[in-house]
Amino acid sequence: MAMPGLADPNFAHTVTCICEHSPQGAVGIVVNHVHALLSAKDIFEELEIGYAPHAESIPIHLGGPVHMDEIFVLHGPPFGWMSCLTITPFLAMSSTRDILEAAAMDRGPQSFLIALGCAGWGPQQLESEIRGNAWLTSPASEDILFQTPAEGRWENALRNMGIDPTFLSDMAGHA
Repeated sequence: MAMPGLADPNFAHTVTCICEHSPQGAVGIVVNHVHALLSAKDIFEELEIGYAPHAESIPIHLGGPVHMDEIFVLHGPPFGWMSCLTITPFLAMSSTRDILEAAAMDRGPQSFLIALGCAGWGPQQLESEIRGNAWLTSPASEDILFQTPAEGRWENALRNMGIDPTFLSDMAGHA
């Protein structure tokens, strides 16, 4: 969760699911910023994917400022898609057409979100930002990702950590 003092407007009050973290860097998907103008209908039509009527209103998230022309799907089981990166026992990220086609026709994972773009950090960059008080970390939560409305994810994620967002300061403190 982004701390209030995080100056980058791409990440103000964001909840970012870290999907991969290695010595080469980290990749994540912002899960609480919804695109104001796009819905899944626009994506499905652009890619010429048939869709069930209810699928047209699936929101599209702004996953981050990197690879804004690429589609990422954070999802629960099943995990057998062509390009599926397992994150936790209940969460994976996929970025191939097969999962989009399945989601469009209600044959995909029961829990998922579609994002344009991702967030990326170089080697040791995320660790440095965490030490600099830019981020709070906690384990991924199915409830926050898939049950909580996007606009409430930041506050609810903080509350799940026992933090009242109204008392969260943008000033770093070191004991």
